[in-house]
Amino acid sequence: MTRRIRPFQRPLLFAAGWIFTTLGVIGLILPLMPGTIFLIVAAWCFSQSSPRFEAWLLGHPRLGPQVLRWRQTGSIARKVKYIACGSMLLSFAILTWTSAPPIALCVSGACLLAAGTYVASRPEG
Repeated sequence: MTRRIRPFQRPLLFAAGWIFTTLGVIGLILPLMPGTIFLIVAAWCFSQSSPRFEAWLLGHPRLGPQVLRWRQTGSIARKVKYIACGSMLLSFAILTWTSAPPIALCVSGACLLAAGTYVASRPEG
């Protein structure tokens, strides 16, 4: 189902696409921040606002392959799965060493467990 984008939404989606692209690049550099998910969202934003930049992102030699793999098969490379789940585990471990309240630990742990389960359940490509 394709949703019609209103004219005022295009510039917002275009700006969001660049914000998510920037976060994705940062995520590819920093080990504790997921990069691919931001690039997938950026590609969607560009698909709604600028086919030219969507094509640029998908054709980029470093940024495009994971997004294309996700679009074509819904799969995640094994190495990326290990990095993603390991980063989530490390993030939770760091959180437990802080003075975060128990409710924050429970909510964060539940969210990370759900995200990790989803990542692990995706086919490998």
